[in-house]
Amino acid sequence: MITRLSAIALTLAMLVMAPVHALDKGRPDEAVAMTKLAVATIKEVGKEKAFAAFANVADKRFHDRDLYIYVYDMKGVALAHGVNPKMVGKNLLDMRDGDGKYIVKGFIEAASSPAGHGWVEYKWPNPLTKSIDAKAGYVETIDDIIVGAGVYK
Repeated sequence: MITRLSAIALTLAMLVMAPVHALDKGRPDEAVAMTKLAVATIKEVGKEKAFAAFANVADKRFHDRDLYIYVYDMKGVALAHGVNPKMVGKNLLDMRDGDGKYIVKGFIEAASSPAGHGWVEYKWPNPLTKSIDAKAGYVETIDDIIVGAGVYK
């Protein structure tokens, strides 16, 4: 009897917790909105101040749950990164995910499309779970740089 009750309780707990877990993740529309805000911030205050805001984890405009901003130039150099400042200044053009997919080359391709924006799918470390998860990054161009934010799937 205890085993059956435990199984029922566990099942109910999982059903109740599943929607809560889903709320902990950023949504695609939020990634697009955060990217657009980042682009507007660059236009308003300039790259230096904007990049500092993107790197500041206390700035909730650019850090929300698993959402954060990243910026690359068209040669693949990281100019700003919301959760990994060690990447800044490094040319990451040849960086690949665990499946061998070129990440930054994908950003450049999407940003260089006639639309000037797009989505790129890849795998990336999740700052909340610390696991490697499937991710889709939304990127836009402004001047000669690529600005983006992504969602974990």
